[in-house]
Amino acid sequence: MNLLILDVVIFVLIAISVLSMIRVIIGPTHEDRLIGLNLAVSQVLAILVITAVKFDRSIYLDVALVYAILGFLGILAIARYLGGQK
Repeated sequence: MNLLILDVVIFVLIAISVLSMIRVIIGPTHEDRLIGLNLAVSQVLAILVITAVKFDRSIYLDVALVYAILGFLGILAIARYLGGQK
């Protein structure tokens, strides 16, 4: 039963990630695209953590940590680039 719940949560997060990527693609402003990208990074991070719990593999947590750091730095770089255009 526990694995079924984790599968459902992963599926829901994937569906929401797809919606976030749609926001990135069709966002009317750069800020909307940045928020959608930040949301998608957070959701993929949650999927990695839930996968680590599901399969009882700590290596996925290491990957999630690196992904979180790189995602944060990427968002900062994009925000700085967009801030310089105004």
